[in-house]
Amino acid sequence: MTTMKVKGMIMVVIMMLCIPINAQTQSDKTLVAYFSATGTTEKAAKLIVEVTGGTLYEIQPEKEYVAADLDWHDKSSRSSVEMSDTKSRPALNNKSENFADYDTIYIGFPIWWNSAPRIINTFIESNDFAGKTIIPFATSGSSSISNAEKELQETYPDLKWQKGRLLNGATKEDIKKWTKNKLL
Repeated sequence: MTTMKVKGMIMVVIMMLCIPINAQTQSDKTLVAYFSATGTTEKAAKLIVEVTGGTLYEIQPEKEYVAADLDWHDKSSRSSVEMSDTKSRPALNNKSENFADYDTIYIGFPIWWNSAPRIINTFIESNDFAGKTIIPFATSGSSSISNAEKELQETYPDLKWQKGRLLNGATKEDIKKWTKNKLL
């Protein structure tokens, strides 16, 4: 056999070995959906996209939250009223995308009153996430993510939830370590 034929055969074998690896990578598409009222959760979402190569999707309220809406000391502020009503579902500004192509969906939000903001319920209820792996992440001034996770899992028990994480001040390295276990 000539050297050229041997090299050609080696290249064919290498390409055949790479096909299953590429197919496996392409079948696990990741979406990073987030709601961020002040930009903190958005920063965490962008780091997750950087690490996972996922697609970024902002969950936008129909009416933007202003500082007065977020005043948790004011019982009549918009966020206080929404969070005191478990049936509240703030309207979304952006139309739902076709999320059928995604296998893994990270859903990010700030912790409000020890829970996920009600707009997260609107987002989940506006889409079909059956069979998808859902991974919550959050940011917070003082609360953990555990109660928000528990409430979401109890409200949507048919979804395939994975353990979420609070990402206050998380670095790219922190997120690499966390997502590495999620992608296995």
